[in-house]
Amino acid sequence: MSNLTVLRRYALKAKPEDLPPSVLFNHTDTCLTLFDAFPKSIFHFLVLPRLRPSRSVFELANLQSLLKSDKKLAREVLKDMSNEADNVRKLIQEEMQKRYGFQWEIWTGFHAAPSMEHLHLHVLSNDLLSQKLKHKKHYNSFHPRLGFFLHLHDVLSWFDEEPSYFQKVSQLKKKDYEPLLKEDLCCWRCERDMKNFPTLKAHLQEEWDEEARKEKARLARKRKRDDPPPTQGDSAADSDIKGPELKRPSPSAA
Repeated sequence: MSNLTVLRRYALKAKPEDLPPSVLFNHTDTCLTLFDAFPKSIFHFLVLPRLRPSRSVFELANLQSLLKSDKKLAREVLKDMSNEADNVRKLIQEEMQKRYGFQWEIWTGFHAAPSMEHLHLHVLSNDLLSQKLKHKKHYNSFHPRLGFFLHLHDVLSWFDEEPSYFQKVSQLKKKDYEPLLKEDLCCWRCERDMKNFPTLKAHLQEEWDEEARKEKARLARKRKRDDPPPTQGDSAADSDIKGPELKRPSPSAA
């Protein structure tokens, strides 16, 4: 199975539940959600539209081909993907809280010039802390302001613009976007220039560690304000009692 067409093979499956649990995270009548095989963040998933009789392989090849198809169909497909992404986002947030004690931002968007066949939406945490993030191309493809990563809410907003504007932005010509992957490295948070990729990776870790420290401190102050002081009748034993842990599908960083 070609790595470039593997997503299409998955989208064609009549019974996605037969996919390995290391691949499939969730599925609905309209979408599949997969664990990204090469995650670029602690949490990274792909949402794919399933191939059905009303949707051709060519229409769902990528975002460019979808936007060139029937506009009503295109909007419907993107809305379905957006709904599934919202569900995934909630589960990621629950896992963030459970595993790390706080939540941080989650991005949803498309690559303007994707390397793999079949339309897919990235849902990933904004830390970009993964051993799989190895090159400038990887990083720049997810930089939230560089332009190669097209945020879902921006793409959906194109449908409400004038037809001439929609026609212009939906061209998505590779020659206009691929040069962005060669732009100089800079931190997406503070916009500092980075001399090389190892320096950037270390800086991103420092930035995320600082965010975690501040957010945990904020939550601790909030709990202190909100929690009532213990009464004389409370016992240490009572405060340590925990209810049963709820078992839910949870995203994995692996």
